[in-house]
Amino acid sequence: MATFLYRTGRTAFRRRWLVVLLWAVVLGAVGAGAAKAPAGGDDGTSFMPGIEAQKAFDLIGERFPGSDADGADARIVFIAPEGQKVTAAGNRAAIDTLVEEAAGQSQVARAVGPFQAGAVSEDGSTAYATVSYKVAAGDLTDADKQALEKDVDEARDAGLTVETGGTALATQPAAGGAGEAVGIGLAAVVLLITFGSVAAAGLPLLTAVIGVGISMCTILALGSAFGLSMTTGTLASMLGLAVGIDYALLVVSRYREERANGHEPREAAGIATGTAGSAVVFAGLTVVIALAGLSVIGVPMLTKMGLCAAGAVVLAVLVALTLVPALLGMWPDAVLSRKARRRPAGRSAGAGGNGGTRWARFVLRRPVTVLLASVIGLGVLALPAADLQMGMPGAEAKPVSSTERRAYDALAEGFGAGFNGPLTVVADVRGAADPKAAAATIAEQIKGTDGVVSVSPARFNPAGDAALLSVVPSTGPSDETTKDLVQTIRAERPALEEGTGATFEVTGSTAMNIDVAQALQDALVPYLIVIVLLSLVLLMVVFRSVLVPVKAAFGFLLSVLASLGAVVAVFQWGWGAELLGVEQAGPIMSLMPVFLVGIVFGLAMDYEVFLVARMREAYVHGERAPQAVVTGFRHSARVVTAAAVIMIAVFSGFIGAGESMIKTIGFGLAVAVLFDAFVVRMAFVPAVLALLGDRAWWLPRWLDRILPRVDVEGAGLSRAPAPAPAAQDSTGTGTRPQEPART
Repeated sequence: MATFLYRTGRTAFRRRWLVVLLWAVVLGAVGAGAAKAPAGGDDGTSFMPGIEAQKAFDLIGERFPGSDADGADARIVFIAPEGQKVTAAGNRAAIDTLVEEAAGQSQVARAVGPFQAGAVSEDGSTAYATVSYKVAAGDLTDADKQALEKDVDEARDAGLTVETGGTALATQPAAGGAGEAVGIGLAAVVLLITFGSVAAAGLPLLTAVIGVGISMCTILALGSAFGLSMTTGTLASMLGLAVGIDYALLVVSRYREERANGHEPREAAGIATGTAGSAVVFAGLTVVIALAGLSVIGVPMLTKMGLCAAGAVVLAVLVALTLVPALLGMWPDAVLSRKARRRPAGRSAGAGGNGGTRWARFVLRRPVTVLLASVIGLGVLALPAADLQMGMPGAEAKPVSSTERRAYDALAEGFGAGFNGPLTVVADVRGAADPKAAAATIAEQIKGTDGVVSVSPARFNPAGDAALLSVVPSTGPSDETTKDLVQTIRAERPALEEGTGATFEVTGSTAMNIDVAQALQDALVPYLIVIVLLSLVLLMVVFRSVLVPVKAAFGFLLSVLASLGAVVAVFQWGWGAELLGVEQAGPIMSLMPVFLVGIVFGLAMDYEVFLVARMREAYVHGERAPQAVVTGFRHSARVVTAAAVIMIAVFSGFIGAGESMIKTIGFGLAVAVLFDAFVVRMAFVPAVLALLGDRAWWLPRWLDRILPRVDVEGAGLSRAPAPAPAAQDSTGTGTRPQEPART
């Protein structure tokens, strides 16, 4: 692999204008496609095939044709001025006018006012109307939304306080906003400090932005066909930017190192792509596998986000292997610091050691102390993860500045906390001798269950073989008591089925979120086991060792558990939540832990490959194990540190998002990188390698024969023939050596 990538880097350097032109054409083509493509559809965030709530949802669609079970809805909440009631003549007239005008909109299936449905609070201060649409929220046009907003504004002009909940007017979450720009700015500062050159700092940023631009334009262009929205692309944007900068950083850093060792520009670009590029390929491969593996969980939105992000990472790898050496060919000396340009050729800047060298020697002197400190520290941080509670935060987690949150609070105050999360019970009465009596018996039994406030009368379908009931719990949708209530109602089913001949299933957004959270919680440990085993196999191939992969897998577990513990402490327990703008602590978003495990696996393997590949390279070239650790740190510690700081800056930018899901992901990934790069890779890894010594690189002979050889450390390049001094490079930047022998 190193030989192939060496040739790729040299070719991209020599054909730099063609490479840049090809990438520009690709960016222009997908940009034009994105501009002309229609908007993407709904992500289907909560849907998961196989769970009871989804089966019940599908049954409603089958038995109640035209019921628009998946259609958008708006719950419009009216609050009378202080001292008045919504039933006053003027207030009632304004509410009736809104309902009448909303019902006349083309996409509205029905609009039910509070005085028709009895949806007025006991004290008369609050009421609500429900507007149901024929199409899903993602298919509503701007004209549909503006018409409803106009009706709402007219009701406000009449003196009422009006707030809107539901999916119809829900705001589309922003990926990172100004915070993302701040993250990019911090990344630029880190790169400038690391490289001491504006060009060297700007090149990784430029190539990363190009890669993310192509990724996001592709997602927008394909959004309508595959149901991709900006929410789906959030992770692609986040990861694509972070790894794009890191991968380019690694190649540029190795290029500068080879130039300092006396290689002419084209040869330095080839070696950098062959060695650092090999690490980039395997680092990218681990991220892609982890992200693509999210598809086995069974949540459509999770699958889409994982695959889109995997595509962004693939693009980042391709950009690092082709566009980066091409741009180095355009400015071969600009990426060097001023000090390096004045340094005589062949004199290396890093021979005397640096901070990485000093830290590695410190760890080698005290490996047991460093190992215990890192393991105990991360273990303590991981303790809150034992109390992990998963759910799907709704309007209660939105900022109080949003109308959805204010509508939620008004309904909870006027009608009770459980009113925001009613359960929908669909009764299948085909087997009952008296369908109406069976439905009434089911309703009566559920109404008598502890924790149920009310049960609506049964509404039958035209065929008379199914009935719908709306059950209002006494507790909110994210409360653990509500989860217990759903399980209690379902436990009553066998007895009711035996007595009535009818059966039922529980669904609705609250039950759907409960079932999804449970299914994902059940899938978390198996998924964790699968990717740990995957890391063992992949790293055995890369490092040709048994103990190094085991050490890497254990370090990954420490990172992911500590980051989960931090997420639980902040977003579930509320420790320091106000500092991050978290409006209300509660269950962790059900997608988050699985998401975090997959992504942190990829990022952890990134740093493992970046750091340990240089140690392996030094060891293969004859250094003893302790000295190889020092050499690896001398060459890679600064790059890994800079890469980690950049990722933390980029991910932290997403903490400023208004959407709870994006905020949680941004925080979780930022602390995961912090723990993995600065505790596991910088302390745990060298301490373990120091204790293992030469045994770290042991591999049984039978396994050595089975595993494929990929030459990540570039051993094949070191066996290449010496450059031919006479042949002039077509770039005019130096002599062209003979191609190395293929390995």
